[in-house]
Amino acid sequence: MSKKQQLLKAAEAKVRTGGYNNFSFRELADEIGIKSSSVHYHFPTKADLGAELARQYTDNFLTNLGDPKILIADGKKPIEVYLQQFQCALTQDKKMCLCGLLGAETDGLPEKVKAQTQRFFEQNIEWLTQAYQQADGASEQAANAQAIATLSLLEGAMLVSKAMNDTAIFATASAGLLATR
Repeated sequence: MSKKQQLLKAAEAKVRTGGYNNFSFRELADEIGIKSSSVHYHFPTKADLGAELARQYTDNFLTNLGDPKILIADGKKPIEVYLQQFQCALTQDKKMCLCGLLGAETDGLPEKVKAQTQRFFEQNIEWLTQAYQQADGASEQAANAQAIATLSLLEGAMLVSKAMNDTAIFATASAGLLATR
């Protein structure tokens, strides 16, 4: 793993447990064993690192999901696959969604980090809209409304589960998503 990837991995762990202000370049440098100036070589500013982190997280999240059409062709339920991404983050990683945390901090984020955080939500809504259209034959308007509701429900369920230290809350809140799918 390159130093740049190590920095992104360390920063992701910090942000997913405490938000954007939960790390400094010095802390990241110490954690991976490089000089603070080396962090600046890869990321001139914290905003550059934060934007790259959100961009990479979004890309990885969507890649892990795959294409809704292909999922359906393979006999999988896209909404179930989507739910599993969140459930895995909460129960296995024991962390919040990176962009969910950043979204809650939007007012205090640099513009380039805000833009990449917004991209996560836009692309997730787009993916879910396609999934609902493919799986249910829903109109674009109805599928978009379902997509927004699904994403909001899962981000909120994750937040409440973490706040209450009870993953059963997430399971209870999300159970209805699969009832008819």
